[in-house]
Amino acid sequence: MPWCPGCEWNLDAYDPARRRREFGWRWVDRWTYRMAFRATSRQFTQLAGRPLGTNGSETARTLTAAASLTLVAAVLALAGVGVWLIVAFPFPNLAIVPGVAMVGLAIALRPRFGRLDSELEVLTRDQAPELFGLIDEVAAAIGAPTPDVVGVDGAINAYAGAVGLRRRRVLGLGLPLWGSLPAGGRVALLGHELGHFVNGDPRRGLLTQPAFDMLASAADLFRPVRTTVGAGLVEMLGDALGRAFQWVVSRVLFVAYLLLVAVALRDSQRAEYLADELSARVAGTAAATDLLDATLAAESMALAVRRETRAGHGPDRWRSALAEARAASADRLPLLRQLSVRDEASLFAAHPPTGLRRQMLAGRAWQDPAVVLTPARMERIDAELAREYDRFRRTVAWAG
Repeated sequence: MPWCPGCEWNLDAYDPARRRREFGWRWVDRWTYRMAFRATSRQFTQLAGRPLGTNGSETARTLTAAASLTLVAAVLALAGVGVWLIVAFPFPNLAIVPGVAMVGLAIALRPRFGRLDSELEVLTRDQAPELFGLIDEVAAAIGAPTPDVVGVDGAINAYAGAVGLRRRRVLGLGLPLWGSLPAGGRVALLGHELGHFVNGDPRRGLLTQPAFDMLASAADLFRPVRTTVGAGLVEMLGDALGRAFQWVVSRVLFVAYLLLVAVALRDSQRAEYLADELSARVAGTAAATDLLDATLAAESMALAVRRETRAGHGPDRWRSALAEARAASADRLPLLRQLSVRDEASLFAAHPPTGLRRQMLAGRAWQDPAVVLTPARMERIDAELAREYDRFRRTVAWAG
């Protein structure tokens, strides 16, 4: 749908042809989209030119932590009552049936703290000393701890997070993205991802993370499913009553999840803005904004990497091909930045729209790079990852 590039009139229009359904009903999706667009724009206006902070919103953090503790306590109580019903009466006893059901439900709803992705190829310092050295420099420049685990995979993406009760810090680098970026972009990418260890994102804390997973799991678990077909009247009536109960519980849990998301993910978006600022602090404003523009060309990057990989070329040709594709679409780049604001606005988005992230960085004080990756060092890092690049090339070739 058209909009005015100068005044951005109609940029906030709901465009169902470009939107993935979130609730299934178009009128609901339109309404929630408008809520998300207004909230995203209002937050951008509030944060522009102001300190982004590292502690985030105390309200969001307190609410999320309280929700997590309440849910964990409820699951523990459910498990405790279930165990009591199983062992409190002589066997056999009908109380065992609800007891087992309650224990099973508690297990299904238990908090999950994540685990290492099975697709991640974990690297060691002995394998990639230059890469680890660069990570150490970037972490020191932004005051972030170094990751406990560093690995690569075949995604056009990168991520940083914590897994397990011990909260092991994990940095994952997608080889197509890493190999396609120039030197400054690689430093900016590391600055942004390592910034997640210090930006106060409520999704990543030990006390706050369970609320997101447990509420969503509970709402999905209670979603009604028809199980009785061709039965008698009594069975059909019981099935209908059971599904009605499940529907009510599922919707109550889903509304609670929406309220939590509406509060907490606003603070997650603030944390993303801060991670971008840390990226600019270490790599410079030019490299950080260029990285955000590169993410707008993710489809071009995927096509270029696939084409060059099948031709037997490595990351040097990926960078050249991506640079050519971006040069060819340079005139459309301002429009793509604006369009990202429409496409990426969502109540469930943990990231602000890419166009607003770039605009936020461009509006802040200019920063020169604190860490510079030289061409020679970049070649040594790529040489350390030669085996992983070869494995990725074989995967692409086998995929056809």
